[in-house]
Formats: sequence, C-alpha cells, structure tokens
Amino acid sequence: MHDIKAFLAGLTHHPGVYQMLDDKAQVIYVGKAKDLKKRVSSYFSNKVKDPKTLSLVKQIKDIHITIAHSESEAVILECNLIKKIRPRYNILLRDDKSYPYILITNQHPYPRIDLYRGSRKKNALYYGPYPNAQAVRETISLLQKLFRLRTCRDHYFDARTRPCLLYQIDRCTGPCVNLISKEEYAHHVQMAILFLEGKSDEVIEVLQRHMETAANACHYELAAQYRNQVSRLRQMQDKQYANVAGGDADIIGLAIQSGMACIHLLSIRHGQILGSRSYFPNLPLYSEANAVLSAFLTQHYLADVTLIENIPKQIIVSDQLEDQDLIEAALLQQAKHQVDIQHAVRSEKRKWLNMAMASAKQALATHLFEKLHVSERLSALQQVLNLKKLPERIECFDVSHSMGEATVASCVVFDQNGPLKSHYRRFNITNITPGDDVAAMRQVVSRRFKRLQDAGAALPQVVFIDGGLTQLKAARDAMQALAIEDILLVGVAKGPERKPGYESLFIGSQAPIHLPSDSLALHFIQQIRDEAHRFAITGHRQQRDKVRRHSMLESIEGIGTKRRRDLLRYFGGIQGVARASLDELMKVPGISRSIAERIFAALHDTTL
Repeated sequence: MHDIKAFLAGLTHHPGVYQMLDDKAQVIYVGKAKDLKKRVSSYFSNKVKDPKTLSLVKQIKDIHITIAHSESEAVILECNLIKKIRPRYNILLRDDKSYPYILITNQHPYPRIDLYRGSRKKNALYYGPYPNAQAVRETISLLQKLFRLRTCRDHYFDARTRPCLLYQIDRCTGPCVNLISKEEYAHHVQMAILFLEGKSDEVIEVLQRHMETAANACHYELAAQYRNQVSRLRQMQDKQYANVAGGDADIIGLAIQSGMACIHLLSIRHGQILGSRSYFPNLPLYSEANAVLSAFLTQHYLADVTLIENIPKQIIVSDQLEDQDLIEAALLQQAKHQVDIQHAVRSEKRKWLNMAMASAKQALATHLFEKLHVSERLSALQQVLNLKKLPERIECFDVSHSMGEATVASCVVFDQNGPLKSHYRRFNITNITPGDDVAAMRQVVSRRFKRLQDAGAALPQVVFIDGGLTQLKAARDAMQALAIEDILLVGVAKGPERKPGYESLFIGSQAPIHLPSDSLALHFIQQIRDEAHRFAITGHRQQRDKVRRHSMLESIEGIGTKRRRDLLRYFGGIQGVARASLDELMKVPGISRSIAERIFAALHDTTL
C-alpha cells in the first residue's frame, strides 16, 4: 500500500469482497461491492467525512481483493468472512445459537411432537423456526391440550406397560398402551399439522362437525371436549393472527442509543406470530441505522443453514437499506424464491413494525441500564479488592454433585459488559474420591488455566472460588503448580444457613471480609457466584440424568438390545427387574438360568 493510487488504478470493476488489514496483518474490516474499483476508491476520496471511515482508513496498511462470480455471491462471501474473522470495524451479530423447530416424527406409527435444534433430516416434519425455545414449548403445550399428542421418546414409549401422568391429566391419549387406535391418533396428528400450517379455520370446521355428530348421538362429554378445543383455537386465533402477504414475514425494528443497538425480530409464519427476539450486535463507532440493518440481514439469514431453508418471502425493516438490491439478490439465490424487503408500509404492516420498533427501544433501554449497573458494581468491587484498575475479566468456579455422583465443575466469565456466556465452560470431574470438593476444585482450576496457558489466551485479573479456605487453598496450589502469580484469588463462603448477605470473603492470609448487605460489590459477587452455581448444577443434572438413563442391564454380558427390551417390558421398568427373584427372571422368554443368575448378581451386587 505504498502507492494507493497505483493500487486503485489496477482494481477491477467486477463484483467481489475486499479485506482491509492493519500494520499487524490482521483483518479489521470486510466489505462487499458491486464494483470493486468504485467501492474501494470511495474510502480514499477527499469527500469522505464519516468519522468511522476516516478512522478506518488511517489504520489500513493492506487490502486483499476476492473477485466473485456475481453480486449475490459477494454478499454470501462477505457474510462467511465476517462470521469467521469477526473484524473489529464490522457490525457483528453476536448471537450464534441455532433456532428451534417443532418436530413431528411422522415415520412412527404414533408420531411424537418435540422441540428440535440442528440440521433438518428427511424422516420428520419441521415447523418454524421459532425465535426462542420458550415459544416452542408454549406451542407444544397448547398442542398437547388441544390434540393430546405424545411427547415421550421412543425408548420410553416402547417400555411402558401403563399410561403415564400426562394421560391422567388429559394431555396424552395413551398410545403407548393402545388406549387409542392408530387411525384415531393419526387424525389428531393431522389436526395438529393443519394448525401448525396456519389452517386453523379448517381445524375448527372439522372439530365443529365432530361436535355436532357427538351431540346428535347423545355423547355429550365427547361433544364438550370438541367444544373446548374449538374455544381454545378461537382464542389462539385472536391472539396470534397477523395479516401479512403470503402469511410469512419477518418484521425487524431497530433502536440505536449511546453507541449501542437493539434489533427486535418478530416472526410470522403461516399467518401466526411465532414469537420475538432481541439482538444486541457489536457496533463500531458512528454506525448508521441502514448499515446495522444490512449487517443483520446478511449475518442472520445467510450464516445459519437452518434459517436459509426458511427465509420468508417478505421482510419488513424500520429503515431503508442502501444495498437492498444486493441483499435481495443474495436471499433469492439461497432461498430459491423472491424475497421482498420493505420499509415504507401502511395499515396492518405498519402496526406490526411499530410494535417491533417499540420493543427494540424498550429492550435497549433495559440493556443500557443493566450495562450501567455492571459498571457501577465493577467500580465498587475495585474499591473493595483494592485493585489498581477496573478488572477486565473475572472468572468464578463452582462444583456440583449429588452425594459424589456425576461431579461437574463450572467456570463462568464476566467482563466489563457483564456475563460473557460464550466463554463459559463445564468440566466433568473424574479420578477423585466421590464428594471431595477440595480435590474437584484443584482439578478444575488446574485444567482451566493449563488450557488458557497452552492457548496463549487472556487470563482473568480476579478469580472467585465458591467455598471457604480449603477450596481457596486448593485453587492457590493449582495456580502455583502452573507458576501463575498475578491473579487475585478470592474465596466466597456462604453465610449461616446459606443466607445471602452474610457471605465471607477470603483473600490470601487476611481475616475474612464481611461486606454490608447493601454493598454493590457484594451484590456483584453474589451475581457472579450464583451464575457459576446455576451453570454447574445444570451441567450436573444433565450428566446425572444421562448416567441414570444408562440402564444397568447394558453392562451385563449376554444382555443385548432385544433381551433388555423384553425384560423392561415384562417387569415394567428397571425397578421391576431389580425387585424380581431368580425364578421370576427365568419366566421372561429368552432368559436362561445362567443369564438370570448374571442379572440377579449384577443388580444385587452379590454372587450366586
């Protein structure tokens, strides 16, 4: 880049992507262009007044050019590079979670309904994507009330000998024990599918006919069930119906304040509101609204394969986009149908857009308040711990288990903006005496900081240990073994009867510190400690349930899938097998005396 004029003179007019690098050869910005020569040259024009562009140009030491076959290919390539490199001058959408769907397993004689994330396969029906898991769970709960479809996994379904609690509370029809015919259950499934496809009117018509038929036949209880279903569907229509062209649309509201932005996405599919979700992208200084929306559209729709398959035909945004035609072309190429991006809308669409914009403003105001609150708490913590400057990174460790079973340790990370959830980590603790919290703490701290050292990653300035002096000493020993000395270790011991506000802080050899119950620093420590506890106990429960779901029969020699299934069916579950005598085990088809003896010995920890 010694001769910028020569470089610009040699640029092509083809579409493509440009990457701008700083003096350390790091990519600081990625952009797309219909015409590479015109677009890149515009950065070095004397007419540039935008502070963001001026700041960027000062740091450019090199530019890499990638020519694309088409304009839409340039948009997709830019999106992939931003997702991979995450340059600091680009607007970055931080949320990368996969979106949930409602799944119906139509290959099973009695299909189940469930929440699903991940790539879609061919052996099931998928409805969504929903903005969040809560919206999926609410819809599944409604479908259970309306059509009483099963939600249990196939292995649980196959092992049942009597109906479960969901049948007792009228949320399931009991297909696991043949309390409903396949034909009648298939009819329930078809009604649910029509509902998910937005055809509620058809479902209501069918249910009304059934209600009239049942009433004419004097089956009044059945007629009342149909009446209640129709009533619930009417209520849902009043709550959820949205009149948009084609029934599918995403409505996107934007709010920008104090250098931060909130994008609120309202999803409508088949004329029904599936839910909404707020995003808080990372913004470079002086970002314009249209640039924020353009970055969101490309990163949101083109970076997730599951979303590409469900790009709506209509996207309504709160501001006009400069590169709207480019984005529409890229979405068309990926979605295989025309995508219309609108901003000047009226009547019903304007009502939904105003709702999205108001939600974005409210969410941003709340987010700004929380961020300000974190700053105040950090300052209070700095004073309490006598730190020379505000800590940029804080970590906290906790250990969770049930009487030594399935021990899991957590590490949560906070920075100056609050929780940094993408940096959270869990550790399965092994090779210790069950229930030894001190050994578990020593192991997790050693493993965590050994990984950080090997990766050359940034170390925290403060580390909180959930526990007293013994846990703190274990963490200190692990740090010393790794020759780490510049991190402040703080033990957080719970107060009497575990009451919040009475915590003791242990720092080195000092006497325990007791902060006032209204201290902002204490509140911040409690928040960090509670988050570590939540993350640890969630991981522990998942691990514990996974272990407990692993049948004890699987470890017995000679017990394969078929014999295991036969045993569970015969006795109604693993507890029934464990209670069975040797003679009762031998009554199961395919279980000889020698196999029965092995089963009995394994389940009773004895020998015969």
